[in-house]
Amino acid sequence: MRILIDVSIILLFLAAGLVAFTELFARIAERIAPPQGKFVEIDGERIHYIDIGTGPVLFMIHGLAGNLRHFSHSLIGRLSSEFRIVAVDRPGSGYSTRARGAPANLRRQAETLAKVIHALDLGRVLVVGHSLGGGVSLALALDHPDRVAGLALLAPFTHIAWGPPGAFRGLQISSPLVRKLIAWTVATPLSLIMARKALAAVFAPQQPPDDFRSRGGGVLVARPKSFCAASADMMESNVDLPVMIAAYPSLAAPTGVLYSRDDAVLNYRLHGETLKRECPALELVLIDGCGHMLNIVAADRAADFIRVMAGRSFA
Repeated sequence: MRILIDVSIILLFLAAGLVAFTELFARIAERIAPPQGKFVEIDGERIHYIDIGTGPVLFMIHGLAGNLRHFSHSLIGRLSSEFRIVAVDRPGSGYSTRARGAPANLRRQAETLAKVIHALDLGRVLVVGHSLGGGVSLALALDHPDRVAGLALLAPFTHIAWGPPGAFRGLQISSPLVRKLIAWTVATPLSLIMARKALAAVFAPQQPPDDFRSRGGGVLVARPKSFCAASADMMESNVDLPVMIAAYPSLAAPTGVLYSRDDAVLNYRLHGETLKRECPALELVLIDGCGHMLNIVAADRAADFIRVMAGRSFA
């Protein structure tokens, strides 16, 4: 009995130490990569966004475990002299909040972002979606076509994936309670230990830029709120896809997809070529030698692709 009590006390002290470390790291991370923009209130959620430039509007939606710095790192500067660019942190990601108990499925997030477009009086926008943000972009175009002039999708998530990409397997937690317990104890230290390997997997076959953790906001993903949001995003990512896939042929807005054949996170055949077969009018552009983070590692190519889609969408 005495041994049991001693072990319990040790575990409590260990858990308290992990919580304290997690809280401290979250504060440090937010000093390294602070908010860059403004906030808008949507249905009790506080959505963080940046609004740069003038001209036709590009509305940028980042991917899983990301934030708007994935666009501001390399891509926005290449386009801001030609367009008005609004990039958002998706609900729960970056510095945006997600209402307690709110679902994380693609169409629910698209509904929130449609209200952001309305609240900011952006009119009809060219939606630039990366990775999971590509899935949210497709839901936005299908459910709110009056907001969408066109889609320029970078390595988008478009079809049901039965297993998570290797770099994201640690997010595969179905219970919100277990997710929160892990987020506030072991997730942050494990994220720091595995950071180099995880980044290598996401950027492969290329190397992540040296400043990705700061300028690219990579450091923010190790915060408990980001871990919980990313886990919920991944676990609910397939929920809406059966309905969406059936509706893909009805997409009215000009749509383009840019994919690398060497993407190590999402399979271009499943998420790019399959979508092309379902939407014959879709512009599918395949390139070689790049990883999944096209908005960073192939920013010039991505900017050119977006310009082409903008020309078609705002003609």
